[in-house]
Amino acid sequence: MSQPASSDSANAPLAGKTALVTGGARRIGRAIALALAASGANVAITYRDSQSEAEDLVGALSAYGVEAFAVRTELTSADSIRHSVAAVVEEFHQLDILVNNAGHFESAALEDLSAEQWDCIFATNTRAPFLVAQAAHPHLRATHGRIVNIGSLGGLHPWTTHAHYCASKAALHMLSQTMAKAWAPEISVNCVAPGMIEIKNAAPQAEAQNKPTKSYAHFAAKTPMLRSGTAQEVSAAVLFFATGPHFITGQLLAVDGGLGL
Repeated sequence: MSQPASSDSANAPLAGKTALVTGGARRIGRAIALALAASGANVAITYRDSQSEAEDLVGALSAYGVEAFAVRTELTSADSIRHSVAAVVEEFHQLDILVNNAGHFESAALEDLSAEQWDCIFATNTRAPFLVAQAAHPHLRATHGRIVNIGSLGGLHPWTTHAHYCASKAALHMLSQTMAKAWAPEISVNCVAPGMIEIKNAAPQAEAQNKPTKSYAHFAAKTPMLRSGTAQEVSAAVLFFATGPHFITGQLLAVDGGLGL
């Protein structure tokens, strides 16, 4: 973990703000939460099964001199989502930034996809961000807040063994633009679309694929920057939308090293 940021306002552009990161206990979500705390924000995260990781992260976030909070959330449940957002607002008395990071990823041949697989991935990748944003809307409107949705390069380019995933992220991209138009001028809404991202000390991108690391080396070789991205680079893109001009809205920023070109 990097050293905590100083209290100097130049190093803490989000001081006094509150951010909520869904699926923040692990992987890219953890990196985003740490980056927000390093910029001075109080940070809440949701988790489902990663309680120990969530508790560890709360301690790491607190080391930055900010307040941290973790709430167990079932993102397929509208009631659980409403309860969690209310708990965050009760804890911090405001909400300024929402990062819809939680997502589900798997491989499956298109002809073998079941309706249950399709519904499951849309429930997490598209329906949940909609429900979380809807629950957060009145609080973000009151603070002229920001939403950053985490999309995917797969939402821009068809991957034949990930049809349901690609379709769910493409829908999230469009949802981001619709939110931006519907909720302006009070709330800015943007989307970050990572490409192949390697997580330190873990197999790159979604372990659930059970694909060997060498397959990602193949993608790195096809990437103009000749490597995969890092969680910190995705976090930097999120921070751009979280700290940049509120006037920037409805935008999609690919963090893919040029892989999508």
